[in-house]
Amino acid sequence: MNKFSSYHRVFRSLSVLALCVGLVACGENSLFSKDDDEKHLTEKQINRLIPPHVRDRASWAKDMNSIMDDLKIEKNKQNVCSIVAIVDQESNFVANPQVPGLGQKAVAAVNSRLQEKFTDKLGDTLGTPIAHYFEQVLKTQPSPENSYLKQMAKVKTEQDLDVLYRQIFDYMSKHYHVSALTGAAKLVGTDIGERMNPVTTLGSMQVLVHYAQDHQKDRMNVNELRDYLYTQYGGLYYGIHRLMMYQADYDKPIYRFADYNSGMYSSRNASVQKAINTLAGTNLSLDGDLLLYDKNEDVQAVQSDSELGLIKLFTQNKVIITPRQLRSDLKQEKTIDFEKTQTYLTLLKLYKAKVGKDLPYAVMPQVIISGPKLSRDYNTNWYASRVNGRFESCMHRGRKIKS
Repeated sequence: MNKFSSYHRVFRSLSVLALCVGLVACGENSLFSKDDDEKHLTEKQINRLIPPHVRDRASWAKDMNSIMDDLKIEKNKQNVCSIVAIVDQESNFVANPQVPGLGQKAVAAVNSRLQEKFTDKLGDTLGTPIAHYFEQVLKTQPSPENSYLKQMAKVKTEQDLDVLYRQIFDYMSKHYHVSALTGAAKLVGTDIGERMNPVTTLGSMQVLVHYAQDHQKDRMNVNELRDYLYTQYGGLYYGIHRLMMYQADYDKPIYRFADYNSGMYSSRNASVQKAINTLAGTNLSLDGDLLLYDKNEDVQAVQSDSELGLIKLFTQNKVIITPRQLRSDLKQEKTIDFEKTQTYLTLLKLYKAKVGKDLPYAVMPQVIISGPKLSRDYNTNWYASRVNGRFESCMHRGRKIKS
């Protein structure tokens, strides 16, 4: 995570019977099917599952109760504790938490890789001159005595930093002169501001702005949505949606916690990558991405190592599948429907035939987490394990709640 999007990781994420599986919001389905958990918790009982250190537990419980009703998520202990664990890990139940040393770290990030970040997003033709102008604006506006760079050094929360970046790009959109740079007029302004803003995950559950945009419950422009994510209710709503509103047949909650950090279905897809390594003798990274993606999260045309590994595996075993079909199957890797594809079903059969047992549904993804909020690099296993510990503590508190 060595781009502006490194903020993504730090400003910031069980089998079920019938049609819905995993930790999923789908009507009346629940995380587990344990007899002692087949009940709907009340708002008061949700309050008791929230850690004692949390200020205004009643307010958080009220919002969680309302959102789970809205999204039709069963309010059992496991579902509630999963939400509680993520919120506690990401923000300690603070809607807009302070980040120690954030200002100085933000300034250091600007000073060390400013031009690279702009050219990475915009290309050399536009990125280089706009980066130079951005640097000038930082040091001289709105005044040399109170420059944006000096203001940046003083920010304490991600919202402070986010709002400051919005002010900077708003200034640029009003004062930047295009000269001979074709297309720069469009880029400088809201478009470039949103593309270059390093604060990409927001609020108490650290939700990607793009995710919230894709799942808006109310029509808002991007700045209104950003502000909403910093509220207690807004941060919870989109975080709970991100955590709960997809199906996955995980037998342990820790895999869904890993997914929250490294991406939906990363744990399932990491198992696919591990199986390819076992069967084809490859050495794929278990990052949970079967395809390559660009900065806008669109699939790249170039083949990934995982795709090449599958081609090798299928060729070795005389499996007939066209490159077009394989690519079509892999494009579903972020959905439950990937499990219905020829690629996935064939892999299951090959693994069973070669290894003599079923392919594990999930393994822990191996993704490095880094950014200004962390003192050193960590990985997804560290994150998921920390969340799982909070989950187990919550479940322990839940033993005192009688059915």
